[in-house]
Amino acid sequence: MNKNSANFVPLTPISFLHRTADVYGDHQSVIYENRSYTWRESRERCVRIASSLNDHGVMPGDTVSVLAFNTPEMFESHFSIPMAGAILNTINIRLDAPTIAYIFDDSNAKMLFVDRELFSVASEALAIASVSPKIVVINDSFANSQPDVSSEAIGYESLVESGDPHYNWIMPGDEWSPLSLSYTSGTTGKPKGVVYHHRGSYLMSMGTVVGWNLPNHPVYLYSVPLFHCNGWGHAWTMAVLAGTIICLRSFDPEKVFSLLDEYRVTHFGGAPIMLNMLANAPKEIKKSFEREIKVMTAGAPPPAKVLESMMSLGFNVMHVYGLTETYGHILQATPQASWLNESPAELAKLSSRQGVRFPMTEDVSVIDQETGERVPHDGKAIGEIVVRCNTCMMGYWNNPKASEEAFSNGWFHSGDLAVIHDDGYIQIKDRSKDIIISGGENISSVEIENILYRHPSVGEAAVVAMSDEKWGEVPCAFVELKPNEEASEDELIAFCKDNMAKFKRPKKVVFGSLPKTATGKIQKHELRATVKKLGKE
Repeated sequence: MNKNSANFVPLTPISFLHRTADVYGDHQSVIYENRSYTWRESRERCVRIASSLNDHGVMPGDTVSVLAFNTPEMFESHFSIPMAGAILNTINIRLDAPTIAYIFDDSNAKMLFVDRELFSVASEALAIASVSPKIVVINDSFANSQPDVSSEAIGYESLVESGDPHYNWIMPGDEWSPLSLSYTSGTTGKPKGVVYHHRGSYLMSMGTVVGWNLPNHPVYLYSVPLFHCNGWGHAWTMAVLAGTIICLRSFDPEKVFSLLDEYRVTHFGGAPIMLNMLANAPKEIKKSFEREIKVMTAGAPPPAKVLESMMSLGFNVMHVYGLTETYGHILQATPQASWLNESPAELAKLSSRQGVRFPMTEDVSVIDQETGERVPHDGKAIGEIVVRCNTCMMGYWNNPKASEEAFSNGWFHSGDLAVIHDDGYIQIKDRSKDIIISGGENISSVEIENILYRHPSVGEAAVVAMSDEKWGEVPCAFVELKPNEEASEDELIAFCKDNMAKFKRPKKVVFGSLPKTATGKIQKHELRATVKKLGKE
């Protein structure tokens, strides 16, 4: 018995668009400000763009970079570029020009889609890059600025208009061929390119449907940046379900509450910092909902207090865990029936754990870093989270050494340190580099942060190691207070002392705004640099 065209078709998430356009062609696909499209219109636009890309010299295996906000054009790129046989490379819009230039060169970008507002930084990057991709400009009347663009740039809508609506889009010959290329943050060196294949993204989409218990026709607010793990793969997931996507150009609590209400949004996602912004929004813009709105949160361990606050507003929050290298989420804090009897505070605590594996995740474990053995389910033994699954990257682009290290001993190694509780739920204690070793004792920065979030005046908190002559390292807390709230260093240290072991409490508290990535992650490498400067003063 052999594979043939009747019994084997390579899996690809772009096939979801084709089916949904056939079955639910008149159903709304994308809404953005004064624009909206149906699924039939979205397919035609994507097919036309794919055709135009080929006409402009983009061939199978080429890389097409996208530097854009969450607009319909960014959504369409997740289908149109793979339809042309090319590799989709979405770039973090908050990166500086030298880093963007590095990504252009490393990926060998053949073409660049760029939002007009970002044209200036793109031009700076291209001026120092070795490659010279063709430029396609996305014009958005709702952009904050409209800088002049090169006369050689192609207008995005001209690609649509000039494309062939009957173009026979390119299916992958091999489902394990590259679909997209995403770059890590590069906090410890140059960013690494993470390669996704068609099969993995297909399975991630289907796993999300099951794991999040998604119905047909959800109304999804795209608050997760589409450059981050391809928006957690939710563009493809919404195509499976013929959902309606509400595009959000930038995250603003007032705008989010307004859209949730106006379009009766059923689902959205966001990093814990985004949820924190909603929970602590001013009373005049904050809304609570009698209907249930499901939220997926990821990107950092969410403080239990933030989850509790979101639940009180009518949001059903599911915490998930994953990495860029795993296409996004591989663990979920899926609730158990027994949790319903718990208090809101205890329920939030249980829900803040990283959880158990998603349906499409084959095996996730926590192993002892020295022995390689699985740690006991006692909630105490700390090890590294490792994974085996079809939603794990092909490898790092142009970096075989890093790929080999990441896949050592038959696992993908996350670098995250965690415990497994007796119910099988995994809980992160720290990143390997974030664990604080003080006097031979391991101190979890996440544990201290969770305590600080419980203080009524604390809006955001992050903890890193600070050098100490006696102990080697001690915790240093960085705190951003809520608007119009006050708290002293002594007060917060005493609060920690009252709620944890004495040796774990921070020895110093620094007040001020916290540096963040575009996805809301607090940039601890910048805080570590600040700590070093403080030590020299």
